[in-house]
Amino acid sequence: MSTVEMYEKMVVSVLKTIYDPEIPVNIYDLGLIYKIDVDDNYNLNIDMTLTAPNCPMADDLMEMVNFKLNSIEGVGTVKVNLVFEPAWDKSMLSEEAKLDLGFL
Repeated sequence: MSTVEMYEKMVVSVLKTIYDPEIPVNIYDLGLIYKIDVDDNYNLNIDMTLTAPNCPMADDLMEMVNFKLNSIEGVGTVKVNLVFEPAWDKSMLSEEAKLDLGFL
């Protein structure tokens, strides 16, 4: 496994510690993370969305993602892009999240 792949796994592990304030599931398993790019200098470029475009906790959630990703040892710059295409829906939930929320 390359170092970049190891960083990608660390990013996923960190993202799984961040929970949506309104839904008791982490943002990764909720399907809010659309893209994780790690370059050779360990700079992170993340595309994420929200369950609703008018989420009142959007700023807090983005700040938490930035803070936690910047805490990964050796990481370069962190850029978190808030995107709304495609729009989030329940089909983006992981199987684990569907089980936790009673959708399976």
